[in-house]
Amino acid sequence: MKVVLLADIKSHGKKGELVNVSDGYARNYLFPHKLAKEANAEAMNEIRNAEASKAHKIAVETENAEAAAKLLNGKSIKITAKAGQGGRLFGSVTAKEIAEKLQKDYNVTADKRKIVLDTEIKAFGTYNCEIKLYNGVSAKIYVVVSEA
Repeated sequence: MKVVLLADIKSHGKKGELVNVSDGYARNYLFPHKLAKEANAEAMNEIRNAEASKAHKIAVETENAEAAAKLLNGKSIKITAKAGQGGRLFGSVTAKEIAEKLQKDYNVTADKRKIVLDTEIKAFGTYNCEIKLYNGVSAKIYVVVSEA
């Protein structure tokens, strides 16, 4: 019997998949526990719509990330910080500060965990930084740290 899974089932598949199981397993276990429903025309239509929706969402997010990458590539952001003797900063410039500055200057939302710094920023100067905007889409920017 063909069924559409409503939850992940270890030996059969993931939620939303169409799988073939024995009639008894479906009637006695999957249906009573609401883990699956029969694969009729309505269920098949729901699966197709869900897949189309997911593909559309991925396409839109990729397009937005590529537009943001095109805007940011090669640009530089300027961050001011306080420093002590010898040009060493009090603390360091973090990915969180870079993400906030990107939002403020370019209106691009970037997750601080997706900002990759070559080295820690603990002194004045210009640093390379890579921002992973989406799966396979990234932008390289320069972070210029100057005295406040």
